[in-house]
Amino acid sequence: MAKLKKKTKSAVTKRFKITKTGKVMHGHQFGGHLKLGKSKRRLRRLKEPAQLNATFAKKIKQMMGAA
Repeated sequence: MAKLKKKTKSAVTKRFKITKTGKVMHGHQFGGHLKLGKSKRRLRRLKEPAQLNATFAKKIKQMMGAA
């Protein structure tokens, strides 16, 4: 019997990106609305993608089928 392929989670592919070196990047939360109450510096920082720590990155890679 053939081994079944694991499906990639579509929600994970929308939210995370794996770089060429294998880092898992994600977008920040709290930047979508109510922007007048947040400082310009905070809004700039929220635009930049951040690196996910190793514990969660391993799980995300499994969900994406990259590991």
